[in-house]
Amino acid sequence: AAVRVIRGIALGTLNENTQKLFIAREFKMAISLSALLSVAGFIRAIVFKTPIPETIAVTSALAIIVFISICFGAILPLLLKKINVDPAHSSTSIQVIMDILGVVLTVMVSTLVLDSAIGQQLVSKLTGNDI
Repeated sequence: AAVRVIRGIALGTLNENTQKLFIAREFKMAISLSALLSVAGFIRAIVFKTPIPETIAVTSALAIIVFISICFGAILPLLLKKINVDPAHSSTSIQVIMDILGVVLTVMVSTLVLDSAIGQQLVSKLTGNDI
């Protein structure tokens, strides 16, 4: 997403008039890619016989991370441009931020799904097993 934004800014195709349309398109892309990659991750986990609770945790974390990274990748270069910083700096910033945020989100989602009462109820309903 960041590359498309930076390229659009450099070519002049991404401006105040086209910005809302672009962000809406990136939001739709984020939903689509997070859904597609979540399905692929879920299938992979099932094929490798990962227990269902862990599969749900990892698949949920994957969906959230992909969605946030695409949205953040679309917005950060625009924010940098707005504060008169070169938008090209956003590429490396996004990589570092998403590496850290990815680990944090994975731990948070895994804790919620695997260790909380709500997560255990959700898993039991999805698997048909009573706690």
